[in-house]
Amino acid sequence: MKKFFSFAAVAAAVTLLSFAVSSQAQSKKGGKGPGILQAEWGKVEGGSYAAPMGKLGTKPEQPWSATTTGAAVAGKTNPAKVATVTGEIIDFSCYLQIGKHGEKHRSCGQKCFTNGQPIGLLTEDGSMYMLMEEEHDPRRDGLTDFRKAAIEHTAHIMEVSGTVSEHGGYKALYVHGYMKK
Repeated sequence: MKKFFSFAAVAAAVTLLSFAVSSQAQSKKGGKGPGILQAEWGKVEGGSYAAPMGKLGTKPEQPWSATTTGAAVAGKTNPAKVATVTGEIIDFSCYLQIGKHGEKHRSCGQKCFTNGQPIGLLTEDGSMYMLMEEEHDPRRDGLTDFRKAAIEHTAHIMEVSGTVSEHGGYKALYVHGYMKK
């Protein structure tokens, strides 16, 4: 029984220490997000959070385009807001699964995007947004080309404009302005 309590005490101490380290890291970054996975591994060479490499998307006047409103259930879209968010373009799948991002993961992320894996945006505080084209019908019908821009800017920190929608802890940024010409 003594060994059990000793083990329990050690486990509790480790848990508290982990929480303290995590909380300390959070407070250094403003305490908003969960922090960046494998931060020491994911060096970014294209841009910084203070000075993004470039811009993706256009800032719309209204959150949703006519095609999205037209496709909405009973013509009523879900709540959303126009926003610009700065972050690293990441392969959502590899990042969540194994924490890979940054320059070391650029070529893998590009291959994943080429083969249809989800595109993400990783903010400085570790918050993540799934990125996709906003225009509903054109996106569905392959008439948009945001994926090409994402492939080109994989592992770069970019300023991305569009429509932010959140539900149940999931965040999405629908990027405007990528209709094929």
